[in-house]
Amino acid sequence: MSLDDRTLRRLKLSDLRIFHAVVQRGGMAKAATDLNISQPAVSKAVAALERTLGVRLLERHPQGVDPTMYGRALLKGGIAVFDELQQSVKEIGFLADATAGELRVGCTEPLAAGFIPELIDTLSRRYPRVAFDVVAADPATLMERELRQRHIELSINPIPGLNIATDIDLEILFDDRQVVMAGAQNTWVRRRNLQLADLVDEPWLVPPPESIIGRSIAEAFRASGLELPRARVVTFSIPLCYQLLSRGRFLAMLPISMARLGGELPLNILRVGIPGIDRPTAIMTLKKRTLSPLAQVFLEEVRVLARRLRPPK
Repeated sequence: MSLDDRTLRRLKLSDLRIFHAVVQRGGMAKAATDLNISQPAVSKAVAALERTLGVRLLERHPQGVDPTMYGRALLKGGIAVFDELQQSVKEIGFLADATAGELRVGCTEPLAAGFIPELIDTLSRRYPRVAFDVVAADPATLMERELRQRHIELSINPIPGLNIATDIDLEILFDDRQVVMAGAQNTWVRRRNLQLADLVDEPWLVPPPESIIGRSIAEAFRASGLELPRARVVTFSIPLCYQLLSRGRFLAMLPISMARLGGELPLNILRVGIPGIDRPTAIMTLKKRTLSPLAQVFLEEVRVLARRLRPPK
């Protein structure tokens, strides 16, 4: 099916918006309530789209509606159209007032504990009226859901174990390698010439063993001829790690950015004779998506901060 100029002129943004609401809410009546318009107006808009395109966009059933394959295709393109329009409006707003606006970014929990706060603190001083909406999740969720569905403009996360799709742009920033850490009160902090074998009987905090980083930590111990220590605590929770490490007894393998950019949080890197676990960390953006001027400013600051975390040549 080809679209001529006459057909394109008959497609209305308002009808696309109504159709999107119907699919999101799963019914005409619910969409009408959300949009504060009448249900006949919703039905008329959907019918106009179906008439213009010459295909059925919705499957009606007693529980509501579902998009047909044609409806899903239109929805995918419609989301992109509205997103690009929103980005254009943001750009106009930024040009009118560069000190205001909103930026939606994604990151992992460890990066939210050091790297991202450093960025936000720097930019919020320069642009005091800018609002930041930060989504913390695992890398796969950030790519598959948050980035692809355009809930965020960009994501900063480690990429090991991630299947990078063809619609994702990637820029490596630095190696946020996992190293052994302890709180300032831990007796091992004052020791030198440590080996990993010296620490196997200590209380350890570890991520779930079936996770990507959990398997990597186990491999690091096996590479030193050791079995993974019996974990006292299994968790992904960064606040819990901070709390337990600060009490002086526990050990953990955490990203190096948490120690270098964690502010006043009491984390110390133990020198245990192993290089740590490689965690190349990157910016992910969606190809063919226009980034807002504020996102571009954010990216410039990201690159500056990342240089501080790279080892000297």
